[in-house]
Amino acid sequence: MAVTIGDRAPDFTLPDQEGTPFALNHVLGRKTIVLYFYPQDETPGCTAEACSFRDNMAEFTASGVQVIGVSQDSVDSHSRFAARHQLNFPLLSDTGNKVRALYGVKPALFGLWPGRKTYIIDKQGIIRYIFDYQLRAKKHVAEALKTLASA
Repeated sequence: MAVTIGDRAPDFTLPDQEGTPFALNHVLGRKTIVLYFYPQDETPGCTAEACSFRDNMAEFTASGVQVIGVSQDSVDSHSRFAARHQLNFPLLSDTGNKVRALYGVKPALFGLWPGRKTYIIDKQGIIRYIFDYQLRAKKHVAEALKTLASA
């Protein structure tokens, strides 16, 4: 079942691109979170999206926001992807798509690629905004910035 605006964000722990366990509940209470699910490392749309988050990180950081990317790619894939594009935020490996399912993000849109969805979670762990648009990857960053600015 998909989470909706006003729901408490489900907690999870996944390995980041260094293989270190990353628990959502360790960030809650300290920062607002932009949690984005993306289909796959090194694809054109996903690379553009990740690099757009990277390029706007000063704005997110100044607002006390933690950006977190999640895909089904392995820790090794995330490590290469983060290094190649100098990504400055955690990329979490959800190889079994358990967290994707927990949030209700489609595992395979049109049977081809996993869904792309962004959640803004406040410091209390409540989902305040959801953006779901598969084909305009960089739009997720613009929507997150716009939403955070109006909060």
